[in-house]
Amino acid sequence: MTDLATKPPTILVIDDDAEVRYSLGRVLSSKKYQVIEAASGELGVAAVKKGPLPDLIFLDIRMSGMSGIEALQHIRSVNPKQLVVLMTAFGTAQTAIEAMKYGAFDYIMKPFDPAKVLTIAENALKAHADMRAVVNYKPTINSDDYKEGIVGSSPVMQDVFKVIGQVTASDVTVMITGESGTGKELVARSIWKHSHRAAKPFIAVNCAAIPDNLIESELFGHEKGSFTGAANQRLGKFELCDGGTIFLDEIGDMALATQTKILRVLQQGEIQRVGGTETIKVDVRILAATNKDLEEMVKAKTFREDLYYRLNVVRIRMPALRERVADVPQILDFCLQNLLKQKKTRVSKVSPEALAVLTRYRWPGNVRELENVVYRSAVIAQGDTILLKDLPAEVRETVGGIVPTVTTVDSAPPFETARVASAESAALATAQVVAESIASGEPALSIPHALDFLHRELSLQSEPILERLEREMIVRVLAATEGNLLKASERLGMTRATLRKRVDELGLKI
Repeated sequence: MTDLATKPPTILVIDDDAEVRYSLGRVLSSKKYQVIEAASGELGVAAVKKGPLPDLIFLDIRMSGMSGIEALQHIRSVNPKQLVVLMTAFGTAQTAIEAMKYGAFDYIMKPFDPAKVLTIAENALKAHADMRAVVNYKPTINSDDYKEGIVGSSPVMQDVFKVIGQVTASDVTVMITGESGTGKELVARSIWKHSHRAAKPFIAVNCAAIPDNLIESELFGHEKGSFTGAANQRLGKFELCDGGTIFLDEIGDMALATQTKILRVLQQGEIQRVGGTETIKVDVRILAATNKDLEEMVKAKTFREDLYYRLNVVRIRMPALRERVADVPQILDFCLQNLLKQKKTRVSKVSPEALAVLTRYRWPGNVRELENVVYRSAVIAQGDTILLKDLPAEVRETVGGIVPTVTTVDSAPPFETARVASAESAALATAQVVAESIASGEPALSIPHALDFLHRELSLQSEPILERLEREMIVRVLAATEGNLLKASERLGMTRATLRKRVDELGLKI
């Protein structure tokens, strides 16, 4: 990495206007940047090919000869990571779209605002440094080991994997519960793939997406003329899935009348098409999922009690992502590797600052939301690295707080999510994650693993370990209880007077 103390960043200015090169050079030189010039697109490209590569390029779009867009494409072919700021006097939508389409870091309008030029240069050079800081990044997983898409090594996920393995050998019905976006269908597919029915069909039906007046036809089929629009006989999902596995997703949204017919399939292994009189035998294993509280629905008489007990022979609860934040780096790697295989992105890395934020975010949309954030950020990223600035604003702003300043990434155990060079910043980031999890009343992490890591890293610091951990825990619990000393003291396991005393001794403000 460039040592800024001994060698200032090099900025190449490519413009066919000598006055622009001169004025821009003066502005950039005021910050001690080393500025070199090229009077045409051809000369600029030649300078990049000859090397050494500049840290940043300011490139005019409209020049005689080779245009700025053409020069940008040549430059990016030489160095895909090269950061380029395009300059233009024509701020049209087409200009902006073209600039970002071909991988420009930013673009700036002429005439220049010196302060804006320096801000863009500073941001670009920081991005350049961040991308170079993660050259040692290595994926924590091999995506081929997770072909089923269920990623995670946290204790709660290990429990899920164990139950999946236990139910694959039989035809027992399984109820999969959990919030939306946690991966309930992936669990169902995994059960099917490892069962003796793997050679037969797997059909997933989203009960919430099918209107009540159509779901029986969808599941059991219908006879010709059985209702308006039934022009032909139609086989339902159960007949089509004979010998295989059917997954009834969001079964809590199923109408009571249809629930009765599902119960008949479970009890007698037979169906009847809508409008038909013939009883048809089917051999289908049923897996069901819901994000609703079926026990409460049974009490409210909106879900059949007998069906509930027939479906709920074995229950698998998929934990929310906030309950297993230790798995975020693995899921992140898995998403990026899949995007790379599909050629949807060139991004293969995540800066430590961005990773620290991603592991502290609460993920209300769970794994599905994380996948969307990764894809969105990968599209926005200018180089091969997702930087902090590439994350959606709602993620950055929701996390808030201090994001550790980080410089390098090494392959690390799953819990060491910050992946930072500084032991102090790594410990701080991890302490915050642990404290927030416990303070929220949802201890999602492997506490022994966390404490092992914290002890190792904090032992390198001069500040006493217990005092550092105590400070973080008190701050987080007070935040979680909105400054209520009584509630905070109960959660921390100390008296209110003791908590007040420690708050004063640690110099904390409520």
